[in-house]
Amino acid sequence: MKEFLFFMMSIRWQDVIDIALNSYILFRLYVLFRGTNVFRVLVGIALLWFFQRMAVSLGFIVSSWAIQGITAFAALIIIVVFRNEIRSILQARNLKAILWGFPQKALHTPIEIIVESVYELAERRSGALIVLPGKEDLSEVVQGGVLWHGLVSEEMILNIFWRDNPVHDGAAIIQGNQISEVRVILPLSYRKDLPSHYGTRHKAAAGLAETTDALVVLVSEERGTVVVAKGSDLDVVDRKEELARKLKEHVGGTTEEWGYLRKDKFEIGIAALVSILFITGVWLSFSRGLETLITLEIPVEYMNRDPGIAILDTSVNTVQLHLGGSGSLIKSIRPEQVQVKLDLEGAVAGANSFTVGHENITLPPGVFLRRVEPPAVEVTLDVPIRRELPVQVDWVGTLPEHLILTEARLEPEKIWVIGGRQILKGVATIYTEKVPLDNIRKTETITVSLVLDPASLMIAPGSKDRVLVKYVAEERLH
Repeated sequence: MKEFLFFMMSIRWQDVIDIALNSYILFRLYVLFRGTNVFRVLVGIALLWFFQRMAVSLGFIVSSWAIQGITAFAALIIIVVFRNEIRSILQARNLKAILWGFPQKALHTPIEIIVESVYELAERRSGALIVLPGKEDLSEVVQGGVLWHGLVSEEMILNIFWRDNPVHDGAAIIQGNQISEVRVILPLSYRKDLPSHYGTRHKAAAGLAETTDALVVLVSEERGTVVVAKGSDLDVVDRKEELARKLKEHVGGTTEEWGYLRKDKFEIGIAALVSILFITGVWLSFSRGLETLITLEIPVEYMNRDPGIAILDTSVNTVQLHLGGSGSLIKSIRPEQVQVKLDLEGAVAGANSFTVGHENITLPPGVFLRRVEPPAVEVTLDVPIRRELPVQVDWVGTLPEHLILTEARLEPEKIWVIGGRQILKGVATIYTEKVPLDNIRKTETITVSLVLDPASLMIAPGSKDRVLVKYVAEERLH
């Protein structure tokens, strides 16, 4: 539980925004492309990425490399192969529809009107081509066309395909309850298996149906028959009920208009939850799975020390922190971002042991503490006092044989030092640094530094840390 709380505290506000932003982008991709071929390929790429991460975790180097290459190639396929579908989605009415609108099925598609109109045209032997687009964009497949934007009605359809109307030769595109374009030129099919009596109208219907997901209703001028083209199939439809069924199957699953969410709330909610969970998993994979380890040596700071108690000694002055995190975070760590602080509140005079844990360490968000060496610090505290101690020269070596040291005086002979009461009980003299007797050749005065032992002792304010040593060296009498 403690580790989990520390993990939650280590999450940066940037991480929260990062996860939320990418989750929303993934959710919008689902909303925009659901039900399309693009969405199915995106799901496939997500599965490839999952298998690639599994291969990395299991140490399958070749498999990981191969899946990574396939994933990159699949992403390229989406852009090249499905560019028309992507364009049709992004060509929504306004920016709001892309950023936060939700696609809803059209409230009304006048299928009955279309059916009645088609069979009326067939009875009159008036040729016609009526296109009901699917999800794919037709702008790069069809040519020409006159913008119409008229509401679908039987009179409108019959008038468009009236023989003396200038626009009757092309196809009419119906989207929702509107005829969006007329006199549209469709691509011709070059299939060899089409019946010989099929004319240009039939080949145009077959050509568009083969290259897109649109449904084309054709009325033969010569035979007065109704043909439905969908995919690679061209079916003669003799009954109105059969045509209505085919149109409902096609229009019911493909026609959308942009609006705010009114239904499918459960599906949308599940999609939003899955988006958050997926992006969180990706974030954990990159920030934890690809973890970089580093060891830093950080000085120990002490807080809340009683002014009447001094730190005499510590077992260590620095501790080693073994840290983990994503490579980018580890590389960006600055020394001032990592601190080790021990709270001396409640410590007593004498030896104290402090465990160095998460609560004593300050780390940048997103960086984890793996281990501390040493895990504990020994701190010796004592009440500081002032004491005057005599100074003595620390002579070393051997005086030359022809000389004799007759006198040695120090200025000052005593100094004031500050140290712990218990420490100063065992200290009777302060020594100078070592003065070699071998170098003495004559009487002179030298300046030498004092050596404080133990190191926790300090020279009191007003006292000097160096003394003068005046010595007299005379020739030895034989």
